[in-house]
Amino acid sequence: MSQIITFGEVLMRISPVGNRKFIQSNSVEFYFGGTEINVGISIANFGGNVKHISCVSDDFIGDTAISYLNKFDIDTSAIIRSERPLGVYFLEVGAVMRASAISYNRSHSSFSEIIPTMVNWETSLENGKWFHWTGITPALNKGSQQTLLAGLKLAREKGMTVSADPTYRSGLWKYGENPKEILSELMQYSTIFIGGINEMNELLETNYSYANEDFVEASQQLMEKFPSIEKVFDKIRTAINSSWHKIRARMWNGKEFKETEDLDITHIVDRIGTGDAFAAGLIHGLQNFDDFKAIQFASAACAIKHTYLGDVNYANEKDVMTILEGNTTGRLNR
Repeated sequence: MSQIITFGEVLMRISPVGNRKFIQSNSVEFYFGGTEINVGISIANFGGNVKHISCVSDDFIGDTAISYLNKFDIDTSAIIRSERPLGVYFLEVGAVMRASAISYNRSHSSFSEIIPTMVNWETSLENGKWFHWTGITPALNKGSQQTLLAGLKLAREKGMTVSADPTYRSGLWKYGENPKEILSELMQYSTIFIGGINEMNELLETNYSYANEDFVEASQQLMEKFPSIEKVFDKIRTAINSSWHKIRARMWNGKEFKETEDLDITHIVDRIGTGDAFAAGLIHGLQNFDDFKAIQFASAACAIKHTYLGDVNYANEKDVMTILEGNTTGRLNR
């Protein structure tokens, strides 16, 4: 069976219970996450066959992380083990007008030592049909950037679809490389672009606004600069406050522009991983629906993720279709 491939760091998230700050609390809860595994697990929950490639600690924490992935039937056969510890991040969850705050501890993690020779891409991509990458992985270090590049080159040689979510986080790029140059090189091996105006402005060195007309023009320019890009998809978030957001999506597929209606999320349980839920919904949608229904599905998947604690979207396809069909009352199912 053909596989969807994800590659990236597995992290442990540690948070005080509820909406407390660390200074308020003597107890914490943990979750496993990481941008790419969030996408992979969500796709698996929709029925997809997913393989995740990474490097985790060779201890009971690494064992637990792999067991967590296996619980969702993720293929972990290509995960490497390391003597270094698993990466960790600390999250204080905000509420109403108080923003959430994150602190990372991943500089010397197990994933930080990965280099191209550690991954057998030929074997790992043997059954692959789709490769998904994000801008987080090449931002971490030279080794992860070069390993990702090697995988993307082979994926395109094999004719795989490659989706790019080139999220740019300036705080992660600390190893001396030019982010725009690195991301631009990786984009040359990508066919689906999942990102907004900020990412496009970064890649194109432009100053487009958030208006739909600018989105279409930026998408067209992006396709001219990177001819392999076939379609562009964007999630739009409108924040009323930390606890109340609106989500919609838009697209340009080279022929037409379309946009979904807003979905109101009036009480956010957990915002982390919602962009990953959108990407997973889109990847699933593009394989099963037309482009517009795919962004409707992705937007609904993003919205429902806000109701789950942790980094991962636990919704299945039926759950998301219920939202897509307009049933947002949350009435009790008996």
